[in-house]
Amino acid sequence: MYPEEIVIPMKEELTENGFEELLNAQDVDETLKKEGTALVVINSVCGCSAGTARPGVVMAVANSAKKPDRLATSFAGFDVEAVKSIREHLMPYPPSSPSIALFKDGKLVHFIERHNIEGRSAQMIANNLSAAFEQYC
Repeated sequence: MYPEEIVIPMKEELTENGFEELLNAQDVDETLKKEGTALVVINSVCGCSAGTARPGVVMAVANSAKKPDRLATSFAGFDVEAVKSIREHLMPYPPSSPSIALFKDGKLVHFIERHNIEGRSAQMIANNLSAAFEQYC
């Protein structure tokens, strides 16, 4: 597991912008079983996450006319039980962190894997998410 002093500031980048922490499997199940849309970010310490994923997600949520009903996040290598549970809902996609998933009525409808984050700007990620919000929210 990653040290708390490294993880907490990266968690706060999302939690301070309205994202609820999913810390265990029960949190994940409760969030995803609700009707409506849920944006779930598997957060990470990697540079691409810090440099583009978190800012892109925050930008999309702040600037989109349509938004998910719920915003949630778990941290890979730290919130182990919750991330494992989220990944079960992401099948058949392989584990990927960071990654960004949009669920509607508990079903995955849009997914951005790490390889779709690397090399892309925060604005590109925000645009991708805004289009998904427009379609599904």
